[in-house]
Amino acid sequence: MLAPKPDRLPPPAAHGIAVAGELSRPTGLGEGARLMRAGLDQLGIANWGQDVGDRLPGGQADRLPFEPPPPGALLVLHENPPSLPWALLRLPRDLIRQRHVVGYWAWELPVAPPAWRAGLRFVHSVWVPSRFTADALRPLLPADGRIALHIVPHPVAASPPVPSQLDRAAFGLPQDVVIVLVSASLASSFTRKNPLAAIAAFRAAFGDRPDRLLLLKLNHADHFPDDLAAIQAAVADAPNIRIEPRILPFADRHALTACADILLSLHRSEGFGLVLAEAMLLGIPLVATGWSGNMDFMDDKAASLVDFRLIPARDPRGVLQLPGAVWAEPSIADAAQRLRALADDPSARRALGAAGASMAHAKLGTAPLASAIQALGL
Repeated sequence: MLAPKPDRLPPPAAHGIAVAGELSRPTGLGEGARLMRAGLDQLGIANWGQDVGDRLPGGQADRLPFEPPPPGALLVLHENPPSLPWALLRLPRDLIRQRHVVGYWAWELPVAPPAWRAGLRFVHSVWVPSRFTADALRPLLPADGRIALHIVPHPVAASPPVPSQLDRAAFGLPQDVVIVLVSASLASSFTRKNPLAAIAAFRAAFGDRPDRLLLLKLNHADHFPDDLAAIQAAVADAPNIRIEPRILPFADRHALTACADILLSLHRSEGFGLVLAEAMLLGIPLVATGWSGNMDFMDDKAASLVDFRLIPARDPRGVLQLPGAVWAEPSIADAAQRLRALADDPSARRALGAAGASMAHAKLGTAPLASAIQALGL
């Protein structure tokens, strides 16, 4: 009720694009906003950042400076409907006036919460990162077509990951083993990321073999002690499984990914799959669940896709749980077989990594972003 609303009929987009979001936070939405600015830079489109990273619950104090956009510049809000009014209340109240407003929204189930319809009163258009998310949100949009929906994948290839100089020795990792990396934030739903299945698949594939190492890169583990305890119980005393709980700078995180021989993701659903896209651009071969948003930029030639069956989505936190919602239950046995095949064949790993990098560069450039911008007349 208090948050400012945009003009009912927006003026034509002009001058450039203002990108608002969690620009200073290490979140998926924050990274999406940063990647959009990098894509706009590559397209030569003037853009301005509006950081709400310190103004949302759990925010940090090091907010980036506000960059006032000129009148008429398109405004893209990288905030999902539940936090969108909160963000608008903490931005200048006239920011939303006299400009076309786009909501860039991400979601990880094949159906979206009906309450998200309330967010439509704050936007003129909706952009999403994948066909999977588009299919979930489309039923919420007005039937008269007044709110356009565009699929705009994160232009990861416009700002590909650049690893720091850290190597295996710097991370305390052995040189003579095949490293399988699982990288997940426990804040992104422990059940959805499904690290317990990854542990089970690794152990089924390799047991306690000393020449195979599972590295669990877990962000925000200290905020979810019960989840961390479940992971530690599953690891038990396995000598070839390590947990890396530190929050690393982006370049060091990419360096850690580059140290891996295989990236494993037995996710139950992904709205996009940013970690997977980054690994592909680094040439790391993937063993990943063959379902949801990641299928926009991979196929069975660019990744080793794990079989699955669809089951009702059950999220103990209650966030990703809606009537009729399903997600994937990946096959641990199939994942174990695929891990063994890649671990035993260096040439197959190189070929799959190269194919993945090629597809990620082809699919995740700036062309979809340029098309969506042109559709709005800019």
